[in-house]
Amino acid sequence: MSNIETPITVLRMKQLAPKLGISRSGIYEKINPDSPYYDPTFPRPFKLGKSAVGWYESEVNQWLMQRRV
Repeated sequence: MSNIETPITVLRMKQLAPKLGISRSGIYEKINPDSPYYDPTFPRPFKLGKSAVGWYESEVNQWLMQRRV
């Protein structure tokens, strides 16, 4: 039996924006419930520190795959 662990990759904003092809403000619009561009299916960021946030790459990839359908 194999016990291969998949590494957890965290994307910061500088990596996420080009991956999605949208701007930083566009990403924040997707996670803001008051925005007309709000997307409740968009992955939620999590705090990495006092002012830093990140997104799990696996969740971002899953969201992208769901949008292909």
